[in-house]
Amino acid sequence: MNLISSKFWFRLAMLVGLSLELTTFGAMAQTVKASSYGTPHESEADSKAIRPFQVHIPEEELTDLRKRILATRWPDKETVSDQTQGTQLATMNNLAHYWANDYDWRKFEAKLNALPMFVTNIDGEDIHFIHVRSKHENAMPIILMHGWPGSIVEKLKVIEPLTNPTAYGGKASDAFDVVIPSMPGYGFSGKPTTTGWGPDRIARAYGELMNRLGYKKYVAQGGDWGAIIADVMGVQQPSGLIGIHTNLPFVVPSDLEMAIQAGKGCPPGLTGEEKRACAQLDFFYKHAGYALLMGTRPQTLTGLADSPVGLAAFMLDHDAKSLALITKAFNGQPGGLSRDDVLDNITLYWLTNTPISSARLYWENKYPFFGIKGVKLPVAVSVFPDEVYEAPKSWTQKAYPNLIYFNKVDKGGHFATWEQPKLFVDELRNGLRSLR
Repeated sequence: MNLISSKFWFRLAMLVGLSLELTTFGAMAQTVKASSYGTPHESEADSKAIRPFQVHIPEEELTDLRKRILATRWPDKETVSDQTQGTQLATMNNLAHYWANDYDWRKFEAKLNALPMFVTNIDGEDIHFIHVRSKHENAMPIILMHGWPGSIVEKLKVIEPLTNPTAYGGKASDAFDVVIPSMPGYGFSGKPTTTGWGPDRIARAYGELMNRLGYKKYVAQGGDWGAIIADVMGVQQPSGLIGIHTNLPFVVPSDLEMAIQAGKGCPPGLTGEEKRACAQLDFFYKHAGYALLMGTRPQTLTGLADSPVGLAAFMLDHDAKSLALITKAFNGQPGGLSRDDVLDNITLYWLTNTPISSARLYWENKYPFFGIKGVKLPVAVSVFPDEVYEAPKSWTQKAYPNLIYFNKVDKGGHFATWEQPKLFVDELRNGLRSLR
């Protein structure tokens, strides 16, 4: 075959391929209401396909949501003047009024649909994810993993700064390719119908996802459950994973964690920094009733699937500092999070009917919340002051023997990616630079 003929057939093949890709996009783009993923008749090749995804919520579901909000049967006001009894009635009144009258889901839906979203079947379950490639060469692939009561929503603010660093004060060499999956049982991913989808299985699925996307070398990042999964991936060491970054390091000595859980308080012999962390952990365990309930009786939370305001009150009460931050937003004093930020996330849970399926992860989990997992890969750690506890460097160095970065920042809390996106991006750039 001569050169001209070769070029002709190559171009023809490219045009046919493009045509097929566009046809496939139109035929296979999925919506929330029309999902037929993972059918038993799929071939192995089909089951590994990466299918485009779009969100189109029927208007009647949004109408029903507003009706339910307006029909809320309200409880009595709390008998204290602070948040010691949980999410306060005034906060929920303000939230409900804004949600029913001013919040615009379609605005957020359009934002999601402007992003490249996909679904692929892994280990029998559909995994939904956002995948944004950088225009810069040699961008570092990173998988950003959310937790509860978070979702892909909490990661959206960092996509542009990570993939397009030169537009946000960075260098081309700071660029990342970004992958943001929804955990099974969360958002637009499939809801497991059998047991077994705990952190280990999710970690394996995420490793397969990155390999399926063609990445030979990548890093993982997480907070909350995403941090547990990052640690577990660090232990499993799937092909291509070269290191992790966490903003919720799991470094608490097992004897100390067990003592706190047993109500014995903090042991003697701790440094000042360690005493502070121990006291924070003690406070958290005494006020993490949501985790105890989801970890033992998730199905009992059926009411969360029936009342949007009940769901919102439950989701807001994750930790004291996050609740205080969100309360300010609905009292007209926005800080790191706006009212729309908060309601984008809660509405996603409501419209996908995932309050119970997401809660089951606590029931599936077999790991101590803050215990050491045994990661040997390189680890970068960023400690945010309003996290549920501030990990001491002494514990962190013991828990992660290959610690490549440790930094305490001056602001931000449990939802660091969401609350302080610029600071978070700087931490990722600095923490993972040595792995490029």
